[in-house]
Amino acid sequence: MSLDNFQVCEQDISEEILTRYLSVRDLAVDTETMGLIPQRDRLCLIQLCDPTGFVTAIRVTKGQKTAPNLKQLMEAKNIIKVFHFARFDVAQLRHTFGIETNPIFCTKIASKLARTYTSSHGLKSLVQELEKVELDKTSQSSDWGNAGNLSDEQLNYAANDVRYLIGLKDKLITMLKREERWELAQKCFECIPVFVSLDLELYQNIFEH
Repeated sequence: MSLDNFQVCEQDISEEILTRYLSVRDLAVDTETMGLIPQRDRLCLIQLCDPTGFVTAIRVTKGQKTAPNLKQLMEAKNIIKVFHFARFDVAQLRHTFGIETNPIFCTKIASKLARTYTSSHGLKSLVQELEKVELDKTSQSSDWGNAGNLSDEQLNYAANDVRYLIGLKDKLITMLKREERWELAQKCFECIPVFVSLDLELYQNIFEH
């Protein structure tokens, strides 16, 4: 991985990187955690990528509760934060740092609305079809808690999880508009913070009969 387009930060992004990212329209975001329950499984790594492909990985220390530069960036109203399964990452950022991420684009929701010809909406399948790239997911289930000693394979995996999101967003918007589903997608994205609130309060299936 070239050091020219990848940087690792400790606990928060620098003022220089913050200034760089605040100037973009879209920012890809992903997280790595110790598991899938925010109240139990801590946040370990946050990856960011701008439209030029510049990736930053933020190593989160155990017990860390603040990241002011990251918070400013995630709450900037002029930047669309692009996730794959935003509901999980937004919950982790809120639970750990009190970040109210907005506005949001979720490639998983967009895929489910646009690609109704398939049931494969994982990032690997989405990148393979729309970007013609096969992601290596072998590091997906690994120990992210030892943030100070992450392997090159883990860092490469983490970087690839954000490298393609902005390109996917643009392609999915084209599909959604073609199928007249773009307005519905936008309404779904606006609902994500509500679902995050329900998830963090441990409510389940409240919309079921």
